[in-house]
Amino acid sequence: MSQSKLHHLIALAHEPSSERRRELLRQVTDLFFTMNGSTAPAELALFDGILGQLAGEMEEAVRAELADRMAAAPQPPPALLRGLAADVIAVAEPILTGSEALPVADQVELARTLGQEHLRALSRRPGVTAAVTDAIVQRADDDTLGALLRNDTAQLSRQSHETAVDRAALNSDLHEAVVDRTSLPPDLLNEMYFVAEARLRDRIMARNAQLDPAELEAALRSGRKQVAARDGALPADYAAAEADVKAMRARGGLTPQVLVAMLRQGEMTWFLVALCELADIDFHTARRIVDQKELDALAIVCKAADFDRALFLTFAVLILGREGDAMSRAREYGDLYTELSKDAAARTIRFWRMRRTTGDVAAA
Repeated sequence: MSQSKLHHLIALAHEPSSERRRELLRQVTDLFFTMNGSTAPAELALFDGILGQLAGEMEEAVRAELADRMAAAPQPPPALLRGLAADVIAVAEPILTGSEALPVADQVELARTLGQEHLRALSRRPGVTAAVTDAIVQRADDDTLGALLRNDTAQLSRQSHETAVDRAALNSDLHEAVVDRTSLPPDLLNEMYFVAEARLRDRIMARNAQLDPAELEAALRSGRKQVAARDGALPADYAAAEADVKAMRARGGLTPQVLVAMLRQGEMTWFLVALCELADIDFHTARRIVDQKELDALAIVCKAADFDRALFLTFAVLILGREGDAMSRAREYGDLYTELSKDAAARTIRFWRMRRTTGDVAAA
């Protein structure tokens, strides 16, 4: 540095006016950038102290300008960078979203202490690491969680993905962000089936159809087994229906036509238990499909169980009951049944079978 430059900076440092102090900050910043890349540790520490003190005296607009410059620096003064990252969001945002020099440990600490605007900025970082996203997910509101999920470069742990699915079950605004998350494990994707709207269900089925056998087996091995525990108690007549259905199957009398008769006679628990027995799904899933008249899900069950289209349509009409235009709706779902591949249905059913628990919730 020239003697004249040094004397000029010293003179500026003694100036009390904010305008002159702002000029000093900019000139020291310029000096830092002319030396950046060849700055010795002692010099970096000196810049850190001077710039940090000057920045603390400046108004928000000046600090924001400084943050924009420091966000692009390969080796910025570390304490200054942390201070700018913890500043108001107008200052902090370029550091949080783009500074490659902000250490992961600092990002984690910031995620644990700052507000939602700062968390959303961290969530948009390219390649934000799992250590940081775990900290974000622990404190994120739904808007922040949605921003993080929509960042396809963000690395999320299995636990954070599970948390996102659980949160989405309570907030439909998160459904699309969760379903479209390319890194979402397939078993968790299929947990979204019964809470997502039809267009998102189509995307889930499309992803299932693309799973190769090895990926499917890996997903099934790692999947959660406790989902069914949230589905409530079994009906009071469940034990009697289960005994009757098992006895019927043992003597070869459990046929699809018997299921139709049960449904027509209003023996709903017997029908559901029999459907579970023939389709190899759990009771809670079957009950939800019927209670909510989820005919697209019923088509998956029937296709995977090798029930023919006519039987599916009979089930559909009886389940819809006296709802308006039941026959027309059944025909619509009949087309869905025809278009549905057995392979995609079978893959989806395998995820639904994971909803079983080691012991069902006791009968009410």
